[in-house]
Amino acid sequence: MNTLPFPLSPAPEPLAEETGRLLFAGPVEFLKGVVAMEGLPPDDRPEVCFAGRSNVGKSSLINALTGRKALARTSNTPGRTQEINFFTVGESRYLVDLPGYGFAEAPLPVVEKWQRLLRAYLAGRASLRRAFVLVDMRHGIKKVDEEIMGLLNKSAVTFQVILTKADKVSTADQEKTLAQVRTALAKHPAAYPEILVTSSEKGDGIATLRALIASIA
Repeated sequence: MNTLPFPLSPAPEPLAEETGRLLFAGPVEFLKGVVAMEGLPPDDRPEVCFAGRSNVGKSSLINALTGRKALARTSNTPGRTQEINFFTVGESRYLVDLPGYGFAEAPLPVVEKWQRLLRAYLAGRASLRRAFVLVDMRHGIKKVDEEIMGLLNKSAVTFQVILTKADKVSTADQEKTLAQVRTALAKHPAAYPEILVTSSEKGDGIATLRALIASIA
């Protein structure tokens, strides 16, 4: 039997699902927004970060993940997140919302500044355990995604693709996107060998993502 490369992340076992639920049922709070590397909090605990093109749904996913409707700011205006935003999950982990890359409705010097910050963070954060690269299920992997994945390869940072907005795509089109993503990921040695499909509106994949984060030490 042939096994697909980069299969979908399986649903967690009951114990793992409960561990993830309990992690995010506890205190989750915004810590700070960082605009320069010297403003980063101490790297004294494991952290995971969320990266993706502008308006891919990072903030909506973080809100769904944490069960807080307005923990991360959401906006229909691409590029609103212009800082590295840190959130504490209890006393054991950081969640990190990175500035959107690619198109952004902001002056070019501002865009360039936060793109430099994004690259510096990904290349130099010792406590970063995994990067979640968010990709819109409607569009698949684009050139700007490839650039970030290339940087993660060079930085030896494991990254896992999360497909967002699955509820907006038919089953047939989902399969087309998955095929495109699997082909693209085959070129990236730092890619984690599973893909997670999510919908922030419907809650699809959220329990699996919680369990994944809880398992990362």
